[in-house]
Amino acid sequence: MKYVLVTGGVVSGLGKGVTASSIGVVLKACGLRVTSIKIDPYLNVDAGTMSPFEHGEVFVLDDGGEVDLDLGNYERFLDVTLTRDNNITTGKIYQSVLQKERIGDYLGKTVQVVPHITDAIKNWIESVSQIPVDGQEGPADICVIELGGTVGDIESMPFIEALRQLSFSVGHDNFCLIHVSLIPVLGVVGEQKTKPTQHSVRELRALGLTPDLLACRSAQPLLQNAKEKLSQFCHVTLDNILNIHDVPNIWHVPLLLRNQNAHTAILKQLNCLSIATPPALQEWTNRAETYDSLTNNVRIALVGKYIGLTDSYLSVIKALLHACIACSLKPSIDWVAASDLEDATRISAPEAHAAAWGTLRNAACILVPGGFGDRGVEGMVLAANYARENHVPYLGICLGMQISVIEFARHVLNLEGANSEEFEATTPNPVVIFMPEGSRTHMGNTMRLGSRRTFFQTPDCVASKLYHSSAYVDERHRHRYEVNPIFIDKLEAAGLKFVGTDESRKRMEILELSGHPYYVGAQFHPEFKSRPGRPSALFLETSRSFSQVCQMRIKL
Repeated sequence: MKYVLVTGGVVSGLGKGVTASSIGVVLKACGLRVTSIKIDPYLNVDAGTMSPFEHGEVFVLDDGGEVDLDLGNYERFLDVTLTRDNNITTGKIYQSVLQKERIGDYLGKTVQVVPHITDAIKNWIESVSQIPVDGQEGPADICVIELGGTVGDIESMPFIEALRQLSFSVGHDNFCLIHVSLIPVLGVVGEQKTKPTQHSVRELRALGLTPDLLACRSAQPLLQNAKEKLSQFCHVTLDNILNIHDVPNIWHVPLLLRNQNAHTAILKQLNCLSIATPPALQEWTNRAETYDSLTNNVRIALVGKYIGLTDSYLSVIKALLHACIACSLKPSIDWVAASDLEDATRISAPEAHAAAWGTLRNAACILVPGGFGDRGVEGMVLAANYARENHVPYLGICLGMQISVIEFARHVLNLEGANSEEFEATTPNPVVIFMPEGSRTHMGNTMRLGSRRTFFQTPDCVASKLYHSSAYVDERHRHRYEVNPIFIDKLEAAGLKFVGTDESRKRMEILELSGHPYYVGAQFHPEFKSRPGRPSALFLETSRSFSQVCQMRIKL
């Protein structure tokens, strides 16, 4: 196995995930099979209990793993299906070591960070890298490892040491280290400063790891004198200093690496040049150029709870992008804080309330994504009501589907106080209830998670046609509340059709509204399986509805 390790320095948030994914794309384009691992040094066992405001979205895998959002980048860029073990956390490592200690696997030895924790990290990496993730048999040729955080963080030290040991054990020809660092420009001087990167590399070398390539992040292309200075003080050849400057869209990043012959430098380091082919990236080139040339904007109102950090909805944004490009549209997402739509905000912050409603009314489509907790729920109900009554295309995902059920029960069935048990435990009409097998005491990994099969109840429903299937579809779930089965007959009799269910027909998975141009709710998360060039069916149809609405408005 050949390993490519991507580390980061100076500051966090440099785009290591996109860089690592793009490296994988270029290597895959050279005819090599690629897998990936993300290391997160936090103590959480997984990302499932972390706040979207703090860490961005929780990405869900087929096997139910709740993982870092960068694994979503890997899956989208590389078109692979990863496992929960492809995300390593400090919590997972310590948990596995302590479990072994409890059953006596260490035979009375004193359990220490070195060698027991570092050995566990190495063994985990070596075993997971052998798992095929591309649908083929046998292990991949190259494993791209991203180390989260910044070099020098105290929580990263065991991983740094384990990776140092790994690089020594596998040999120089099987290990390539790429260090991603920032090249800032001071406003007063206007000069590209290399000193932060020099310090970062020096710290990395002091820990026993020497970078083979530098990936320098900057706003503008790196100047030659800056490259020469980096080469001199960081002991990296000029050919191995890559510049990932700001580009119009992230699909340009693999092309940027290709144009700088990053693949040649990496393959030379890994002694793989003889088995590689020139990178075939025509599809990526077409996609990047197509997006840059799009002029027909479409306004999408995303009514959410966590709009303070757009990474909270990263997969939704990417799924919209994939779908809109397929329809030759350029998405323009208008972020609407759900709480700003509520009547209480009209009194406390009238300007924010008016702006939110103005945005909603000007949108070609309304999308309500997933979330937890009661904050902003009444605003989401108002958004769903507006979409239903005004025939505006609506897509509700997870919580968004439950919101549409609550809204319909209140305003069509006139069920007083209809609500979810999540938001009001004593509601007289609990149209959304806690799943019977769920845990009310343990939060981590206790939801309905991962890929589950949804069966279409009628072959002529919209969803069945979109998925080109009359039988079923497999999509990923992440929820602990569901539509109450005892209300289904009443809801369907009034026009809210549940066209997709699980095998028991008691769990409602997809709803459609009779007589509406496009009003769809999905209990699952279709955004997690959307890919560039292969958009999610529900998002694709939503984008087509955008286009139809725009054309109607132009005619009017």
